[in-house]
Amino acid sequence: MKIKQVAEALEKFAPLPLQESYDNAGLQIGLTEVEVSRVLLCLDVTEDVIMEAAEKGCQLIVSHHPLLFRGVKCVSDSDMVQRCMRLAIKHDVAIYSAHTNLDNAEGGVNWMIAEKLGLQNVSFLLPTSEGGSGVIAELPTAEAPKDFLLRVKKTFGIDCLQTNRGPERMVKRIALCGGSGDFLLDTAIARGADVFLTGEMHYHQYFGHDAQLWIGIMGHYQSEQFTVELLHRLLQQEFPTLELLETTNATNPIQYI
Repeated sequence: MKIKQVAEALEKFAPLPLQESYDNAGLQIGLTEVEVSRVLLCLDVTEDVIMEAAEKGCQLIVSHHPLLFRGVKCVSDSDMVQRCMRLAIKHDVAIYSAHTNLDNAEGGVNWMIAEKLGLQNVSFLLPTSEGGSGVIAELPTAEAPKDFLLRVKKTFGIDCLQTNRGPERMVKRIALCGGSGDFLLDTAIARGADVFLTGEMHYHQYFGHDAQLWIGIMGHYQSEQFTVELLHRLLQQEFPTLELLETTNATNPIQYI
């Protein structure tokens, strides 16, 4: 099969018009007519990931976060993006990214987070005509807030889960958004969420909500890590004979000491 067929399958599930205006989802590097038999799936494109793809005979990398996010005026070796571009072209490895279009698609990144937490009755937190931002869902049975947050921490392998001092009542209604979802905090409150989970949030947004809901900040990478599994599932359903590999490189640039 050809790279364009892989792109078409991903865009059927998460159409490019769903992406945010600032985004650059889609084909990053490569030619759509090139034949592909093996694909490497990842969250982030780094030099190590590109070399892994080349060494494992992958013709295509499918990532969540785009390598090319802003304009590039020079291709040298002065930063990681430029080095990755040169390396991918040198080894004939194409790169395709499904980013905020996959975030904003029904059944996408946020649905995957909800699935991992065993949530039910999942729907968009902030729906649009075609998709939406974040999701809101329910626990099968109410849980003590710290028990739930500790379960989030364990499920997502979080070294340090940041929270506020929320109300001491059982929680059942959960709003969430992978990655940078702090813009949805007020929506989560308005929709009666007991907990709002996201990957990162500005300091001043923590204030003033202790009587309203619990806030859980998971880390950007941690919140979206299961996107690789989602990509695997989507492509396996469409192309049962396509060989799909998940990167063995841990690409989270943030370390905890």
